[in-house]
Amino acid sequence: MSTLPHGGAVELSIAPRAAADDDEAPEEVGGQGPTGRPKRHIPEPALLEHHGPARVLAMCNQKGGVGKTTSTINLGAALTEFGRRVLLVDFDPQGALSVGLGIPAHQLDRTIYNVLIERSVGIQDVVIRTCVENMDLLPSNIDLSAAEVQLVSEVGREHSLLRTIRPVLDEYDYILVDCQPSLGLLTVNALAAADGVLIPLECEFFSLRGVALLIDTIDKVRDRLNPKLEITGILATMFDPRTLHSREVMARVVEAFKDTVFDTVINRTVRFPETTVAGEPITTWAPRSAGAKAYRQLAREVIAR
Repeated sequence: MSTLPHGGAVELSIAPRAAADDDEAPEEVGGQGPTGRPKRHIPEPALLEHHGPARVLAMCNQKGGVGKTTSTINLGAALTEFGRRVLLVDFDPQGALSVGLGIPAHQLDRTIYNVLIERSVGIQDVVIRTCVENMDLLPSNIDLSAAEVQLVSEVGREHSLLRTIRPVLDEYDYILVDCQPSLGLLTVNALAAADGVLIPLECEFFSLRGVALLIDTIDKVRDRLNPKLEITGILATMFDPRTLHSREVMARVVEAFKDTVFDTVINRTVRFPETTVAGEPITTWAPRSAGAKAYRQLAREVIAR
């Protein structure tokens, strides 16, 4: 397991940021990518003869505003373009994932909260089809904040999410869980249910400092609750190649985590806030943009891993 380097911290300069050029295409395979290393060859994803059982990926980082929800929506949409069936699980009481797909979460009578707490409600009763073919949503809203308190007294409380999604594992190829920005019981539930963790990491110095605590939590969950849990990869987000700060943080991330870091890097762009307002993924809102191309490349990497 890679760990953050200790001591000898690099003095990072802060430079103003601007939106990345949307017409700038991702670097060609074999050329030096934004990670500072040659891009690895990613094979074309194979066609599937049948769907399932799903690989569960927790999109996790206890720091907010690093691109977890944006990455969950757009990675899910990109995976469907390669013939995969995807379920997105909104596991954040803020319900940003639901809102980002145009679902009025605050108006829903049933959400993931009801599936977790009420025995009479099954996951099939709550799952919603999204605007993207073959991508469904298990929505959430502020009701989920009560679940963390109510689950404390439950037997096997750390496996509540796993029990919730188990009936539909054979219906999907990927289940992406958008976690809340904390390391509380809900996030532990997501890690206990997951096969892998995908860590969106903003190219900011403070984001880098917080990863050590997340890695420690993942190690504890692996030891005590979920032996199969692994880190699928670290995704650098909000990268601006024109600032020294972004480039130095990227170098530190690659130095610390090496091949765990995806070759795909998500640049800063004004397109992502636009897609939130539109309520659809960037792959359909701006399919030719650099952001859409980047998430398709990320989907290829996730499938290859």
